[in-house]
Amino acid sequence: MNWKKALAAGTLAVAAVTMIAGCGGNTDKQAAQKLPDKIVIGLDDNFPPMGFRDDSGQLVGFDIDLAQEASKRLGIPVEFKPIDWDSKEAALKSKQVDMLWNGLTITDERSRQIAFSKPYMNNAQLLVVRADSPVSDRAGLAGKVIGTQEGSSSIDALEKNAEFKDSLAEVKKYGDFVNAFMDLEIGRTDGILVDSVVGRYYMAKKPGKFKVIDDKMGDEKFGVGMRKEDTLLQDKLNDVLKQMSEDGTMTKLSQKWFNEDITIKVQ
Repeated sequence: MNWKKALAAGTLAVAAVTMIAGCGGNTDKQAAQKLPDKIVIGLDDNFPPMGFRDDSGQLVGFDIDLAQEASKRLGIPVEFKPIDWDSKEAALKSKQVDMLWNGLTITDERSRQIAFSKPYMNNAQLLVVRADSPVSDRAGLAGKVIGTQEGSSSIDALEKNAEFKDSLAEVKKYGDFVNAFMDLEIGRTDGILVDSVVGRYYMAKKPGKFKVIDDKMGDEKFGVGMRKEDTLLQDKLNDVLKQMSEDGTMTKLSQKWFNEDITIKVQ
């Protein structure tokens, strides 16, 4: 073989190795990973009916049940750890927790920081006022005070509806929606912007106290948040969520907590 042929053969060989390495890069990264011995799940423990404490102090809720079933199928125990929901991404990145699983809305901004599972439930943003309020639409809240939860997707919905936000006298931010509802009930605020799953659950517990004046502030989907590098865990969880979607487990849990199936088919 003369030097020209040798050079050409060497170039082809390098190119082939580069192509193989490029194609198998993600596979190699995942092969180097291992599933954790325990999964620590970060949550807001005052977010009914997704995750909250019952009268005995026990953690209960739709996402609690879902995570516990996923734990069984993965063969990995889970620990639930209440965190400051406004700092949830920091808690995940610093490895205080391994997942964020508590009615977490999938947004573009969050997706730049963390990885998400496939979506498993629909959500929306509701504007809620007291039942005796003369306000009947969002325009009626101009110059008034509304409450919402710090770090929630309701904040994102407000930013996307800048004209409505600018019309308000104030947006009061709470550590959780339960306290926001309490202030609305006693008249400290004029309305609440709240996740539909929480809002409708809370309103059902206090019939006749509140009314929805707008349910079109934003349509959303819930997913489980993880670190971007944990692709093996992400894939395994997606497989389990798909199984639970297909075998009716999600439907059963949704009917338990919402009296209807509001889950979506996991692809």
